[in-house]
Order: sequence, then C-alpha cells, then structure tokens
Amino acid sequence: MSSDFSRRALMKGIYSTAALSAALPAAAVLPAAAADGPEYKGPHGPGMPQEGPNTPKICAPIGGREITDEAMRQVKQLGVNNVLMGGPKMPWQEADLQATVDKLKTGGLALGNMMIAGFPNCIYGRAGADRDKEIEDFKSSVRAAGKVGLPVVEYNWYAHRAIEGYYLEEGRGGAGYTAFNINKVENLPTVPDEGVHSGEELWKNITYFLQAVIPTCEQSNVRLALHPNDPPIAVSRGSGQIMASLEGWKKLITVVNSPANGITYECGVSREMEVDPVEVCKYFGTRDRINHVHYRNPVVRVPHNDYTETFIDMGENNMLAVMRELIKVKYTRLIYPEHERALDYDKAVGIHNGYPGGGGYTGMVYDIAYARAMFQASIMLERGTEWKEF
Repeated sequence: MSSDFSRRALMKGIYSTAALSAALPAAAVLPAAAADGPEYKGPHGPGMPQEGPNTPKICAPIGGREITDEAMRQVKQLGVNNVLMGGPKMPWQEADLQATVDKLKTGGLALGNMMIAGFPNCIYGRAGADRDKEIEDFKSSVRAAGKVGLPVVEYNWYAHRAIEGYYLEEGRGGAGYTAFNINKVENLPTVPDEGVHSGEELWKNITYFLQAVIPTCEQSNVRLALHPNDPPIAVSRGSGQIMASLEGWKKLITVVNSPANGITYECGVSREMEVDPVEVCKYFGTRDRINHVHYRNPVVRVPHNDYTETFIDMGENNMLAVMRELIKVKYTRLIYPEHERALDYDKAVGIHNGYPGGGGYTGMVYDIAYARAMFQASIMLERGTEWKEF
C-alpha cells in the first residue's frame, strides 16, 4: 500500500512539474544542468576566484588504508581537489603509491602530501647498519614518490613530542578546544627507548640525514617539509627540540641549501612561539622554502608553554593577513586548515581524534569553508581584476 502511495505521489509530482513548465514563458525554463554544473550561457557575473596552477590549494586529509568512494565524495563536495595522508611503512613501493594516486583520481582528487616516519636511529644518531638502512629506505621511498608525481613528503624530527601536555578546554557553545600547559610535562621522566639528546646532538643528526637524502629528493623532484616541534617547548622529557624556535626554523634551511629542504609553515605554532606569522611567512616564502602550510589559530597565555587552539576565526592570528602573504610570496602548494574543533554534531556521530578537544568532519567543513573565504578575499585584494584568469 505504501508502495502504491509513493508511486502515485511521484507521478503526481511529475505531472504538476510538467504543467507548471508548460504554463511558464519559454525563457523562464532553463536547460537541464550538466553533471558538474549548469549549462546556461546567458549573461553572468565574474564569480569568485578559484584555485589554479599559480595559487595555493586548500587540502583535506583522507584515510590512506582504504580510500572509499564515500570518503572521496565527502572531500570533493567541499570544493577540495587535493588531499594529504600518512604514508605506509618504509620503504615505500612505487606500485602501492601508484594505486593510491589512481584511486584518488577516480574521485577527482590529487595526492599532494604524504607523511613519512620510521627513522628513529637517524633522529637519535645511532650510527650503524640500522641507521644506514633507514636512510636507504627513506631515499627509496622518495624515489617512489617522485615516480608517481607526489610533490611533497612531510616528516617530523622529535626526540620526544610533548603530547602529554594537551588537555580538553571547553570553548564557545561548549565546543571542544585543545589546550596545552607545560606544567603537565616538565617533570616527566625520560623514556628509556628514546634517551636524552641535546639540541647540539640533534642538529648534528639532522645535518647527517639531510646531507644524505636531499640529493635524492632533488633528483626525484620531491620536496621535504619538516613540521615544527609542536608543542614548541624547549625541552621534552630531557631532550632538546630544535624546531621549537624561529631561530631553529631558519637554521634548518641553511643545513642544505635547496628548495627540497623546506618547512611546513605553521602559522599557529608561529603565534605560540610569539613571532609574527606574517613575517615568518615572508621570510621563508621569499626564499622558496615553504613546502607545506598548516592554517590554524591559537590564543597564547605564555609563549611556547601555555596556550589554547581555538576556532580558526577567533584566535590571535590575523588569518586574512597570513593568507594574503602566502599569495604575495607566490606560494602554490597545499594549505591544510588543521586541528578542527569538536562540535556537538561530530560528538553525536562519534569522532575519532587523537587530540583532546579535537573534532571531526563537521569541524573540518567549518575550517575549510573559512580558509576558502580567506583565499578568495586574498586573491581579489592582492591581484585585483587579474584573478579572473583563475
């Protein structure tokens, strides 16, 4: 009975629509829309700036273990064409990476950044066969990335990351924020498997590493992006953190002078270190050493040591100024609006986030929409009418 009712209702709707169309003037009936947009060719306005080869690209994360059609649709519906993900265990294989790239192409997506890990002996300076193998596996992974057209490989260089200092803070309307305080971590003991490593030692280790791998990166047309120490405290469980200061970021790019040796420019960490993120962007951008961007906004109580990651629209950074500077320095790679806040909708459906107060898909949608608005406004402010070419 319900089936008959549904059929009758559907037919009645079709007939009503047909009768309405017949009664309207011919000019009021628009052509049927194509699969990817309307076909109407009449007068139109200039529209809004869109991403192109000469602009930055807003990106979103996507799970690498199983890239589903649903996951790709969820990203594509946001107007996002580029994704990033964690990489497999080293050494990466060309066939595996190609399968990932090909799968993403079926959803209209391109892979622009993959995180690599698994070289503790390099970080801790443990000379010997194990360190040599890690370097060879890293170089092999870079070659595989280059063969499939992956432009950026991101990595970390922590003796220990002070994630124990994160805690949940309730924000506006009860949303989840991620806060950090050094008091939670400054007296924690050393982890035996990690040991204690001075800043000087870590600089020696990363110099050895970069001198070994950057030539392969250059040959493979792959850029490395080192993420800063985050949280950016000076010492974590007894070990120094060489990427927890602007001086460290600047020193890194002098270790090997190459565009392949670059940073993940983090405007959030910049503010946490009490440096102007616009000036930081200008410094590294004019030297072509920004190989990836993280776009977020904190409130800082004590530089380095006590802060809260808030909504992207309410922290201490001028996010429009940050985006405008990225346009000014002609940055063209990915911008990741990261660390989405925990919203009630995501909590209700069940979020999976490693950060206290971290959110899910709805929070990501909010951040991406905000970042795109900043992107479009920046293009128009910086390039005037020239943006029409995009």
